[in-house]
Amino acid sequence: MTTDIISVSGDSEGKLEPHVQSINTDDPFPESPDAPVEDQQLTVRAVLVGCILGGIIAASNIYLGLKTGWTFGSSLFGAILGFAILKPLSRSAPTFLGGGYFGPKENNVCQSAATSAGSLGLLFTSGFPAAYQLGLLSVHPKDDFGRLITFTICCAFFGLSFTQPLRKFYILKLKLVFPSGVAAAYTIQSLHVGKNAEVTARKKTKALIYAFTFAILLRVVSEYAPGMLWDWHVFYALNRIGWSSAIAVESWGWIWEWTPAFIGVGMLTGINASYSFLSGSFLAWAIMGPIIVAKGLAFGSVANQSIPGYMNYMSMSLTDPINHPSPRYWLIWPGTLMLLCASFAEVGCNWKSLYAGMRSACGTLLQRFSKDNVEDDFVDPVPEHERVPFWAWSSLLIVSTIITCVVMNVQFGENVGVTLLAILFSFLFSFIGCESAGRTNINPVTSIGNASQLIFGGLGRGQNYAIKRGELLNLLSGMLTLGNVLCSNTEYLLMPRLAGHMIGDLKTTHLLRASPKAVFVAQLFGAVVSIFVSAGLYVVFSTAYPCINDLNHTTCAFPTPDVQSWRAVAVAVSSSTLPIPPTSGYAAIALGLAAVISVVAKYTIVPPKYHDFIPNFNAIGIGFIMNICTYPLAMFFGSTLAFFWRRMFFNNYQMYCFAVAAGFIAGEGLGGIINAIFTIAGISGATHGTSVGCPGGVYCG
Repeated sequence: MTTDIISVSGDSEGKLEPHVQSINTDDPFPESPDAPVEDQQLTVRAVLVGCILGGIIAASNIYLGLKTGWTFGSSLFGAILGFAILKPLSRSAPTFLGGGYFGPKENNVCQSAATSAGSLGLLFTSGFPAAYQLGLLSVHPKDDFGRLITFTICCAFFGLSFTQPLRKFYILKLKLVFPSGVAAAYTIQSLHVGKNAEVTARKKTKALIYAFTFAILLRVVSEYAPGMLWDWHVFYALNRIGWSSAIAVESWGWIWEWTPAFIGVGMLTGINASYSFLSGSFLAWAIMGPIIVAKGLAFGSVANQSIPGYMNYMSMSLTDPINHPSPRYWLIWPGTLMLLCASFAEVGCNWKSLYAGMRSACGTLLQRFSKDNVEDDFVDPVPEHERVPFWAWSSLLIVSTIITCVVMNVQFGENVGVTLLAILFSFLFSFIGCESAGRTNINPVTSIGNASQLIFGGLGRGQNYAIKRGELLNLLSGMLTLGNVLCSNTEYLLMPRLAGHMIGDLKTTHLLRASPKAVFVAQLFGAVVSIFVSAGLYVVFSTAYPCINDLNHTTCAFPTPDVQSWRAVAVAVSSSTLPIPPTSGYAAIALGLAAVISVVAKYTIVPPKYHDFIPNFNAIGIGFIMNICTYPLAMFFGSTLAFFWRRMFFNNYQMYCFAVAAGFIAGEGLGGIINAIFTIAGISGATHGTSVGCPGGVYCG
């Protein structure tokens, strides 16, 4: 497969001139004859810098995942900022302090370490908060820190093992594109190769650093005046000046927020995902929500007595969820079923290649024990000494399996057979992630986790577990499956966007003619860092914002849409009666069928060139689950901005768009960490800020 990429190069005077360059996304890039030979791809400096940058992304992922259920990959951020750090160091420092030639292959090791180090945040934005909200663990995550670490270890290394047999099939045989991996490879290539590579690198680096710094400052400073610098409550303001009915729009969460991260997300995701996301929010929170309240099918409560008509529709109280649900609870079920139906319709429509992938992966294993020397029907361009040996990834798989069985049995009381089944399902589901990410750059890992919850919910009923024990083991088994799938896919913006990590990194490695063995080792180090950083950051956020784990809070800075979905499924499959309002269930079935029909039509009727016009029901489902509309609006703005930027100023877009977006995403996440630390220290905006611009004069940060 080939794709035409208009790259930007400069003449001798530094002016930018476009030229169309056809890049084959199947085969490795041609090596530059002028480039020095990279004898050392795996270096201490590359792994160290990559792990540090991955830690920043881990902070962003937990912050943004708790906000929206979306998490983001580190490859572009790690590639560009890693270059900005290591290139000057390579020129100025002596060899024993990190000096020496720094090329694209070592740059790839740096971004691979960053991707791996930022990989496990999703565990702490889905199943674990759901477990705390249901009262299944200790009162506070810091009391369970040891168990959080050991469980994260169980999820950290399976993906590294799974990707090795999958690499040959998806990258060398099927030659799937993996758009994020291609983008990372192209970015690294542009930083190092060509007569104007230095000019290009300098411009992209400056853009990323400026965007990163701006996002940090805005996130931190705005905490002290959120109603003026962060959230614009437009409809509340209109209500104050006389348009009394405008307060109803405010009540349903239609607020504008200056969030650099989600503007950046929109710049990366494109029109289809962001417009579908906003469409889902509009359908849920501007049409269906008001209708079900008007018909007496869902109920709100007064948000502020001093503001007539100002209501709270976002409660998640489970006192009487069937007969007296909040709109938020009522809408969770249609959203969750849309996610599941859309994801597994995609699987069904691609069953042939999934089946072939499983056969190929199993065949790779069987060849190791076969007396016959079976030749592959494709050529592996990687020299034998640069490949990951069978003993390395297979022994890692065996050790990880043993540790997981011990931890799950000793610390959580889970049957070894159930644990092994979860590992098996994680391997099978990894095909779904690779297939989806390789073809569309979308990996529905949370839908996969919810599907595994349904499976293990059935097993729990067969074991006659008590309700609380069944809910806990359901969440843990789902997370175990999710964590392993998460680490076996490609660079990711979770739910409907950039998916896991490792296969995407291997696609980048393939295109750059780099060493898979070097990347494997870098990812091992990154995974170790991710274990401690992700768990530690979750404890920090939980300490600063107790509402993340406690349903008794009426308002929270973190909507946690993923958590709502995980908790809802765990309660549903563990309860003796189905806790779903009947009308919500009917709506869920109808919208689930619409999702299936849409996906099937895409693969059977609609020509590929029109696939971008088919609604993304994963994104629509998230719009239902998310109880505020600020993020879909911001993504809509970002994708629209990028669309016109690309059409009107393509060279400028090509140079700066990805760098600016990556800086915005990482910067806001790090700013969120700073705010969390300030909250714990008692110097945050909640203590010393102003409530000007906030509804009712109540601080809204």
